[in-house]
Amino acid sequence: MVHTRFTRWARTGVWQQVFETLAEDADHAYAMLDSTLLRAHQHRAGALNKRGGDQAIGRGKGGLGTKIHALTDTLGNPTGFFLSGGQASDLAGADRWLPGLEADALLADQASDADARVLEVLEAADVIAVIPPQRNRVVAREDDKALYKARYLSENFFEKLKQFRAIATRDDKLARNFLAGIHLASACILLK
Repeated sequence: MVHTRFTRWARTGVWQQVFETLAEDADHAYAMLDSTLLRAHQHRAGALNKRGGDQAIGRGKGGLGTKIHALTDTLGNPTGFFLSGGQASDLAGADRWLPGLEADALLADQASDADARVLEVLEAADVIAVIPPQRNRVVAREDDKALYKARYLSENFFEKLKQFRAIATRDDKLARNFLAGIHLASACILLK
């Protein structure tokens, strides 16, 4: 009964609406872009979806997994999510959120140090990029090391999210239900 209602609400977008209502009060002085990899439980990664949809389970280095891409605000509170397979690049989050970003600055890790996909898009939108340069960069660039230290808030959010066992072990086979669980867990985190 409970799982049936949860699935129905996931299908109709109730959990996403609850999360988005709570996340409306975000502090947009700067945004933080990050992702985390979760191993999919072995029984959740098996049979194909009857409707043939992508279940956001991919084969990475350590086996089957799902990557959660998240955008957080200045306080480390989540403002958006999406899922991809475990082998996906962190730049998938940048491709999704940078075009409509409402912040003055973006904090991200070295995985987002890409000229065409990130830095040029941010420069065109007049958003400050606080991304440490990769070591193999031909043209060195500066970054704000003091502001970058605030990125720990984004990492702390993922630690709070992984305290929910169903999230940490990817207990749902369907990506829709798993994302609904992330929205529900994030709503609980925002209410604390």
